[in-house]
Amino acid sequence: MSSLAIVGSQWGDEGKGRIVDLLSSQVDMVVRFQGGNNAGHTVVKGKDVFKLHLIPSGVLYPEVTCVIGDGVVLNPAVLIEELDNLNMKNINIENLKISCKAHMVMPYHIVLDKAREHHLGKSKIGTTHKGIGPVYADKASRSGIRTQDLLDHKIFKVKLEEELSLKNAIIEKVYGMEPLDPVEIYEDYMLYAERIGKYIIDTAFMINKFLDQNKSVLFEGAQGTMLDIDQGTYPYVTSSSTTSGGACIGAGVGPGRLDEVLGIAKAYTTRVGSGPFPTEIEGDIGVLLREKGNEYGTTTGRSRRCGWLDAVVLRYSAMLNYLDSIAITKLDILSGLEKIKICTAYKYKKEVYKDLPCHQTILHKCTPVYEEFEGWSEDITGIKNYEDLPATARKYIESIEEIIKVPVSMISVGPERSQIIIRDDNLKKRLFDSNNRSTLII
Repeated sequence: MSSLAIVGSQWGDEGKGRIVDLLSSQVDMVVRFQGGNNAGHTVVKGKDVFKLHLIPSGVLYPEVTCVIGDGVVLNPAVLIEELDNLNMKNINIENLKISCKAHMVMPYHIVLDKAREHHLGKSKIGTTHKGIGPVYADKASRSGIRTQDLLDHKIFKVKLEEELSLKNAIIEKVYGMEPLDPVEIYEDYMLYAERIGKYIIDTAFMINKFLDQNKSVLFEGAQGTMLDIDQGTYPYVTSSSTTSGGACIGAGVGPGRLDEVLGIAKAYTTRVGSGPFPTEIEGDIGVLLREKGNEYGTTTGRSRRCGWLDAVVLRYSAMLNYLDSIAITKLDILSGLEKIKICTAYKYKKEVYKDLPCHQTILHKCTPVYEEFEGWSEDITGIKNYEDLPATARKYIESIEEIIKVPVSMISVGPERSQIIIRDDNLKKRLFDSNNRSTLII
């Protein structure tokens, strides 16, 4: 494992953090390459609970260098809260590095995010109100403020005053709200500079140097492929590139640097917020999956919409990310269901679509074409080897492989780190025979 990109293969919340944590014990560096504190996962180590939204979970391993990359949008206040939480629990944070090119979330981004969503009413996208879209918009319009600007107080003040004069005009005249105080914002961010300034470097040089030295690097994405700004279910997407290609852009490495791409997918499908969701289940089974799978967002606490596994989406994701393998999470949540379904195509009027339709009108109105499978009643949470899974569970996994033409390399059967079935014997030996750094990801 020299370099590995881990990406979500659905609409996010697939359990990437847990797989990152599992594999972080085997690498020298973990790089978060896009998104902001609109994503997150909870890491439990012993009796300690860590809610991480910006720092990669590799921070729990003191020998691992953790990088917040170029493509991340950083809210300094949130980062400092995470650092304080880690400090209180004696977690070493000296190996943290922050890209000098990462753009910062400013208070006006959050105000504008909330105001726009309220203004859209029923047409709202369903953002997390964290200011992520507005800061990426400023980045694209070349008016953003980057972390490196914290290191030059004069430049920061000039950029803040210029941008806030425009943003305050929008806040006041379009949304009828009170303007923000530039002095207050300046003073707050200068305090942030004192706290995080020492971590800010050009991380692209460090990442490439690690790779030149044959050190192992794990690239960690947030959200999922179907929320990609270009390839996802636009406009119900995030504002960054969530695919393996985004790993190169958001970390500052060439495409040839990626040795392997691992996709993560739940054994069923979920999504948060608005947007098309062809396999969404209305009724008792949807509620059962939500409650049994604890399908509530780490960042917002919002309940997730639940549905059957969508293989049309997975085939699309496999193509876009050029997946080498896929990890299936939460297989145990399906235990006890008499019948389980996989969506293999969509139907709209008289047409059947085996590939994701281009036109969003079709995607919004299509119905899923299902293949039905026998379920299993056995408790699979204690199973360590693939061969010991119930025959019907193995049939389900092997059908996924056949339909999407990508091998399943890992299967989670419970929330604990040890409750992952590894189908690669060499990886299994490295993970479970050579270390005891046990954590739990929810």
